[in-house]
Amino acid sequence: LVHFHAGAEELGRVYQPTIALQCSVAAIGCALEGIDPPTPRSPAAGAQAHAEYLANLVAAPVEPMDLAVVVKTIEAMAPAGAVYTNGAGNYAGWLHRFHQYASLQREGRTQLAPTAGAMGYGVPAAIAANLLYPGRTAIAIAGDGDFLMPGQELATATAHGAGRAEGKLVVVVVDNGTYGTIRMHQERDFPARVSGTSLSNPDFVQLARAYGWHAERVEATAGFEPAFGRALKADGPTLLHLLLPADVSTSRTTLTALREAALRNKA
Repeated sequence: LVHFHAGAEELGRVYQPTIALQCSVAAIGCALEGIDPPTPRSPAAGAQAHAEYLANLVAAPVEPMDLAVVVKTIEAMAPAGAVYTNGAGNYAGWLHRFHQYASLQREGRTQLAPTAGAMGYGVPAAIAANLLYPGRTAIAIAGDGDFLMPGQELATATAHGAGRAEGKLVVVVVDNGTYGTIRMHQERDFPARVSGTSLSNPDFVQLARAYGWHAERVEATAGFEPAFGRALKADGPTLLHLLLPADVSTSRTTLTALREAALRNKA
């Protein structure tokens, strides 16, 4: 691993590189420009990589709420020019894995997301996008803990009339009752020692309605498509509250599997 960064304090802080270089992006770009690739590119390698990408879009069904289906439904139903936003959390893994980004270029769509991993970004970003471009639909996907950090910004959306023009404003809250990413690390490093990651959530539907939003709770995959359709037709912003079992940790594994693997490794 070769890691370059403009700040020396970042080198070796997270990644453990074989070679660490403090330099600017411009400098490393100039240096790499003159290096030939180690092997010539081949059509076969490209075809294999594409096949692996397509295989990654297929996942085993998860009940009662299959977020892979939710993401594909949003992709299929969102209008051209839609803006997707998200904050930080394991829930975002479904968006990044199952959304096919060719639609961004093909249909003039945009994604706004924090490269720094900041929680709470998605909701205010979607509100701002819709207010700045009222003709474009903005769709935020947020975890429950992620949403609670800037949740009061629903009042901002109401005050400024977000989601009432041609472009709609939809916030999808994925609620598993926990800080999922932190819980994942707890189970991996300290299995069965849960501390400070369980949430006592409000009734998100009633909370959104108190701010003047349309809101619905979706408890099963089959209910998402009609609920999202109603959100795209609503006269004003909409919050969709999705219930997800806490054990569904990522798009690839569960907390139970992480815990059992960690306990085996410690045995």
